[in-house]
Amino acid sequence: MDTAAGQFQERMRRAAADVEALLAGLLSDDTRACEVVRPPYLLAAMRHGVLNGGKRLRPFLVVESAALLGGVRDASLRVGAALECVHCYSLVHDDLPSMDDDDLRRGKPTVHVAFDEATAILAGDALQTYAFDLIASPETQLPDKAKTELVLALAQAAGLGGMVGGQVLDLAAEKKTPDEQGIITLQAMKTGALIRFACEAGAIVAGAGQEDRLRLRSFGERIGLAFQLADDLLDLTADTQTMGKATGKDAARGKGTLVALHGQVWAEAALSRLVQEAEELLMPYGDRGAVLVETARFVANRRN
Repeated sequence: MDTAAGQFQERMRRAAADVEALLAGLLSDDTRACEVVRPPYLLAAMRHGVLNGGKRLRPFLVVESAALLGGVRDASLRVGAALECVHCYSLVHDDLPSMDDDDLRRGKPTVHVAFDEATAILAGDALQTYAFDLIASPETQLPDKAKTELVLALAQAAGLGGMVGGQVLDLAAEKKTPDEQGIITLQAMKTGALIRFACEAGAIVAGAGQEDRLRLRSFGERIGLAFQLADDLLDLTADTQTMGKATGKDAARGKGTLVALHGQVWAEAALSRLVQEAEELLMPYGDRGAVLVETARFVANRRN
């Protein structure tokens, strides 16, 4: 294993462990300022939806993008934890019977199966709002301007013109298969928006200028596309045990994907092109960009 790949794996493990510990503390039984009480059943459902392993890719991207530009790690971890709350809320809601109707997530029963549907909806709602609580909190030691920019960028990435809008397009795609541009738009919103935000957020945490912010945003767009393309390939080629969730569902529902449209060989070539573009965006940073370069390769070549 080369040095860059080894460094990437170690830093990803460390970030995942740090974010997991931070989230466990944030979702503890202790009430915080201005909270009346934390209902135990709701809190248990939130913990089930968040503290269930996972690679913590999105928080890792926040941490590493911030580190690239000299950002403070503690602040980037808290922003990463906030982003993970939004991501996990989206998974809890996506798994609902009225959405994707999944019983398994990361190898465990989904929240609505382990608890009940109403509690799963409310757990997702609570995780979404908690994300903005975390960013705005005094414990997140960033200038107010940075917090405002982060709240705005996360709201835009997660909402109407981002992840939630993408989920609506995804549901519509089950009834009418979109064309290629429609698929690209859907995926850029549903999956890509939060990954794009993760990279841009690191630049905001670091107080970087507009050029760096836009460069990392573009990097996030490339690896967001790569993530979804790899996910569609895995849905076609991997099994449920490896993925920790049901596979083959897109094909079963007749849902359009770029893999279904162009085939596996095309998709693998497209992944290589996206990784190359991501690497080229990081070239101005020299060796400092090595971990993020390895991240792009990991996203394209992952097996689950």
